[in-house]
Amino acid sequence: MNLPIYLDNASTTPLLPEVIEAMNSVMTDEYGNPSSIHAKGRKSKSVIEAARKTVAKVINASVAEVFFTSSATEANNGMISSAVKSLGISRIITTKAEHPCVLNTIQSQKIDTVYLSLNSNGEIDLYELNHLLSDSDPKTLVSLMYINNEIGVIHPVNKIAELCKEHNAYFHCDAVQAVGKYKIDVQKTPIHFLSSSAHKFHGPKGVGFMYINGDVSIEPYLYGGSQERNMRAGTENLYGIVGLAKALELAVHEKESRMSHIASLKAKLLEELMTHFVDLKINAGGAQTAAHIASISFPHSDKSELMMFNLDINGICASAGSACSSGVEHDSPVLEAIGHDPKRKTVRFSFSHLNTAEEIDYLIEKLKTLTPLQS
Repeated sequence: MNLPIYLDNASTTPLLPEVIEAMNSVMTDEYGNPSSIHAKGRKSKSVIEAARKTVAKVINASVAEVFFTSSATEANNGMISSAVKSLGISRIITTKAEHPCVLNTIQSQKIDTVYLSLNSNGEIDLYELNHLLSDSDPKTLVSLMYINNEIGVIHPVNKIAELCKEHNAYFHCDAVQAVGKYKIDVQKTPIHFLSSSAHKFHGPKGVGFMYINGDVSIEPYLYGGSQERNMRAGTENLYGIVGLAKALELAVHEKESRMSHIASLKAKLLEELMTHFVDLKINAGGAQTAAHIASISFPHSDKSELMMFNLDINGICASAGSACSSGVEHDSPVLEAIGHDPKRKTVRFSFSHLNTAEEIDYLIEKLKTLTPLQS
């Protein structure tokens, strides 16, 4: 077993050899500008369109509904701001547990914003959403993520989409943690706007995509050339797009085996934690959560404040459930939204198919020195 052990896959994932190979081939051979009309340009353009077909097939969209971006952050910024401007959106319904790129974009619009209540598992109340949409004289955009990136709760996207359709509201979904892991079919689930980022499914950083339903017409958010059918100007990240498509292709092809293995790792971790330690809590433990995310709340102890530091020096990469401002650490907005006790310490462990059971055993042994054990 090699150190460090990487258990921060909800943050980013390692590039796969097949993805690197596909990108290297394009970087070496396909250097033409996709907007150029000569042979090299046309070949680069064909490579992009082949990648677009791959993405469209995975989410069951038309190729004309898929646009490549630099990230999901860009996609979310662009779609939300353009929807407000172009569609006359006057109200947005969301939660305080969304990703900052969504929350900060919504706040920048300076329009009426309603935050759905969350229970202690981070779940929304569909009755509350239905009530708000029933009283929807204003044009409304509902913005809810598919899977929460911190605690892993899976929102009932199909039901949310149906409610939006019933009440003529628009639905924006940050699907960063879901694409490549869970089936998404935009024909069966009426989503208007969807975002994803390649580095969450073993593709390269700096490239993502957005889906915009063909029945929705919004203005461009980056002006310049006519790239991405005038929606997003700028010379395309050719090798990044190829890497995204290859990584997504592999993720979908291997999805069953990958997710089965990942689920077994999470189950092993949770079983070992509950067996050996006292007063542990699983954030969102009463909800349906993603197989690759385990958010664990540890009791306050002499060592808990230095838990992330101690995990790191023991060769374990994970994420804290806290934010640091002016040297003072406090719970993240997601944990605050679910009423997490700020005296406790949350750590997010997130897995990929590259992790092993042996790594979980090593993690457990190190945690035995960092948090109280069963007597």
